[in-house]
Amino acid sequence: MTSEAVPDPKVEAVDRFFSAYAAGDVTAMSSVLAPGIEWTVPGHHPLSGTKSGLGEVVSFFDQLGKAGFRAEPVFLGGDGEYVVDIHRGWTTRGVGRVDTMWALVWHFDADGRVDRVDNLSGDQHQMDTYVWANYPLAPLPARLARGRKEPA
Repeated sequence: MTSEAVPDPKVEAVDRFFSAYAAGDVTAMSSVLAPGIEWTVPGHHPLSGTKSGLGEVVSFFDQLGKAGFRAEPVFLGGDGEYVVDIHRGWTTRGVGRVDTMWALVWHFDADGRVDRVDNLSGDQHQMDTYVWANYPLAPLPARLARGRKEPA
């Protein structure tokens, strides 16, 4: 008698996210994410830091799409509130390239939606170099004017 393992719905949700990402389906990607999601990207480059809320996360993935980023899952495993994925991530356009392994830690809220993701890069220097070459900052006056508060 053989018994089949019951699929983990959280692992299936992350798998759906990757399928939607590959298809460029932002709506399907967003359906897995909680409205208040926090997605943290490591590094010292213009795309690094924590993205808060669906709007910022979707904007981040829009930028990755412009660089032709692709992801190929290698491992997905879940345990309670968490799923860990290991995937190959690479670029298909732009100056230079990224082709490295990534590990993401996905946290699920009580409603079964992803409310936090922490990225870990196999080659952070490669990613930093690539992003700086392809995502320059706005010129200094415009960059300083955003969010600037007048002195009292």
